[in-house]
Amino acid sequence: MEHRATFSPPLRDRIAISAFRTINKYVPWFRLPGIVGALNLSALRIELRGLNLYDGYASPSEQGNSQEEPLTDTRYKENRHSEGKFNSLEAPLMGCAGMRFGRNFPRQNCRKPTEDELWTPNPRAISERLMARKPGEFIPATTLNLLAAAWIQFQTHDWFNHENSAESHNIPLPNGDQWPHADMQLPKSLPDEILDPSDVDCPGYKNTSTAWWDGSQIYGSSEAETQRLRTKLPDGKLTMKESGMEAVLPRDAEGNPLTGFNSNWWVGLEMMHTLFVLEHNAICDMLRQASPDWPGDKIFDKARLVNSALMAKIHTLEWTPAILAHPALKISMGANWWGLAGEALTKRVGRLSKTSEIISGIPGSGVDHNGVPYSLTEEFVSVYRMHSLIPDNIAFFEVSKQGKHKTTIPIEQVAFKHAQRPFLGDGLTLADAFYSFGINYPGAITNNNYPDFLRNVKPPSDSIPRDMGTVDILRDRERGVPRYCAFRRMLRMSVPNSFEELTGHNTELAAALSDAYDGDLESVDALVGSHSEPVIPGFGFSETAFRIFILMASRRLKSDRFIAGQWNAETYTKEGFDWVQNSTMKDVLTRHFPELGKTLEKSGNVFAPWSWLSESGEYKGVETNAPK
Repeated sequence: MEHRATFSPPLRDRIAISAFRTINKYVPWFRLPGIVGALNLSALRIELRGLNLYDGYASPSEQGNSQEEPLTDTRYKENRHSEGKFNSLEAPLMGCAGMRFGRNFPRQNCRKPTEDELWTPNPRAISERLMARKPGEFIPATTLNLLAAAWIQFQTHDWFNHENSAESHNIPLPNGDQWPHADMQLPKSLPDEILDPSDVDCPGYKNTSTAWWDGSQIYGSSEAETQRLRTKLPDGKLTMKESGMEAVLPRDAEGNPLTGFNSNWWVGLEMMHTLFVLEHNAICDMLRQASPDWPGDKIFDKARLVNSALMAKIHTLEWTPAILAHPALKISMGANWWGLAGEALTKRVGRLSKTSEIISGIPGSGVDHNGVPYSLTEEFVSVYRMHSLIPDNIAFFEVSKQGKHKTTIPIEQVAFKHAQRPFLGDGLTLADAFYSFGINYPGAITNNNYPDFLRNVKPPSDSIPRDMGTVDILRDRERGVPRYCAFRRMLRMSVPNSFEELTGHNTELAAALSDAYDGDLESVDALVGSHSEPVIPGFGFSETAFRIFILMASRRLKSDRFIAGQWNAETYTKEGFDWVQNSTMKDVLTRHFPELGKTLEKSGNVFAPWSWLSESGEYKGVETNAPK
């Protein structure tokens, strides 16, 4: 028993889907002219919405109703609740912290693996052979900068987090393995209680974060946590700490940052969290000036709405076109926000169509869950496994000295409790760090590019050393994410007939895959297959992963009452609404670090490599886009 979408699109959509299916037999969408390719993607999205949404519960009744969970505090009718409750007034638990992840495939195809399936082939062996970055062989993503890597981890911390069990996997080590510890253990994912017979074969797993685009990584996923992070003054602001000339995130007694989500911490997250806490506080100042008589709670609520929406807009219009640099994607993502009417016309006259997301964009088009209660999905979590983005070293430069190279630091020395080291120990400023990230490359999302640091890492939260390559493989298998070929079949994509076809006839990689998977193409893990397939020109990750993205990226907007529904000046305030609509990531950076203005003048996309300041070119490290 399961609850899924009903696929019955209007006639015009059925015609478009059928037409593009025929066209794509001969010409893939990415080889079509930009606007035609964008329309092809729109048809694909309609099809995916109808065929690839499945509830994590057997019945939508688990989302609650207004009688069981009444909205007694009218504050949350117009503002976000920290736990994610009441985004839907009809189903008040939808998307809130503690609700299950959904699925993009039928639950009977996402069943719990047998013990043999869990360990075949050995996930540690796959990590060693196909994921480990060889010494001195960092593969850079040369169309992106390191801000793109920091940004996506910052965002995923807003969206999802699984619960761990008290029980652990004891991962078998292959013969001759060089793991430097006595054994390799990993806490098991904690399944939810069995609510329906279907939960036995396909367990549900709870999301401890809110599934909405609500900035929970800086605000927290509970009202109590949010209150702890706010200042004691009636100003609506989040707490910051002064350190010399800089405002930095405060720490607890153990040295952990005080913010909404602080696991897997490194300097990139330190920077992003600090930046958007500063942005929240700047919005509070703007609102206080506009409405001096408002109480602190009202200022906080509106600032959170504005800040969260701005993050969603930046991700949609800037990060995505940077990592998926294709003309059709640029058009599609612009249309997601502004519609085909475009930014200039929408800003001038408002929505041309009250309900059409194609003409006037998703914000304000009306909430639609496509027949399935909103949640993020296990497959969505899977395609955002992007640990390859992390480099081995970060080169830091000083903006005040025309970009002169200051120091290069191994990634492990700016991680966890050492994340503030560049600012507190190396004499760098946050502006220096943002400039440095702007000219540093991330790693490419491909085979054999996991940094060594993440393949023997000990998070302070549990002190169990782990290999993240092994973890990524094991988590997908444990949670029933289908293997690569099955994954593609259920997305109605072609399936390779051989390892050579999978790799685009890269014979060396095909041989390594065949050997690692004992010649069984069907057993290739979704992550490994996605890393092995040829990428679309301009793309930073695979088309297989992209199909999940087409569906879920727009769903996060379309299901959200505060984006698709109450998208207006009345909810956000006139000043707040203007702030969202007229701000970009470049504006956010220069608002808080005006010294970055000179280099950002020449930047088309903040997440693409920045232009160098004059002295920076003296440094020729492989981790940067050093001028040739």
